Amino acid sequence: MSAGNSRIVETNQTGIHEQLGELVNKYLLTQNRKPIQSHTQQAFDSVLAWLGDWQGDIIFDSCCGVGLSTIILAQRFPQARVIGIDKSEQRVGKHSHHCDTFNNTSQNYILVRADVIDFWRLAVKQKMQLSHHFLLYPNPYPKKTQIQKRWHGSSSFLDIIALGGVLEVRSNWLLYLEECQFVLKKLGHSSTLSAIDAFEPGFEPLTLFEKKYMNSGQVCYQLETH
Repeated sequence: MSAGNSRIVETNQTGIHEQLGELVNKYLLTQNRKPIQSHTQQAFDSVLAWLGDWQGDIIFDSCCGVGLSTIILAQRFPQARVIGIDKSEQRVGKHSHHCDTFNNTSQNYILVRADVIDFWRLAVKQKMQLSHHFLLYPNPYPKKTQIQKRWHGSSSFLDIIALGGVLEVRSNWLLYLEECQFVLKKLGHSSTLSAIDAFEPGFEPLTLFEKKYMNSGQVCYQLETH
């Protein structure tokens, strides 16, 4: 891989946030009653129409950005239906460019612009069950005061759990995944945390971020539930 200049994550935390366990206890007793945004409801309805009477595997690629990872996952899991979700209209709008440069012909995926928090809630309400759920390089929010902005520090993590399947989270910030593993264990789920071997035969970066971090010599990690 060519050299890169991606900066490492800097934080004022020295370990797993001391209030994380308390936050989990708190959001176990709360319920999100915020109204669903109309554009997300429309996106979810379009996904249901696309799925039709599909009874096979369903995969979420949440916060998928331009959807490069969605293409790769669709090719990796050709017998599944893969749903890429991102809140940015601009990023989703760039997807067609990456289809062209990636020579993509996959027909088993869809990309939608939606708020993932609302989308997950709608999927749980629909009793949707996933085979896999990918959270690839989420915003780390590394400041100690930002703990509730991390997915495992928010009540939305319960929706992620409720959707089932194998959850895979990737990050170049090990502490993020250690915290996520801490919450998973607290909620009764086992997982494996490991470094990603970029030199493994056939390895292909799943996202542009992953490629950038590895080109910069950073170690990337993955957390996978059992």
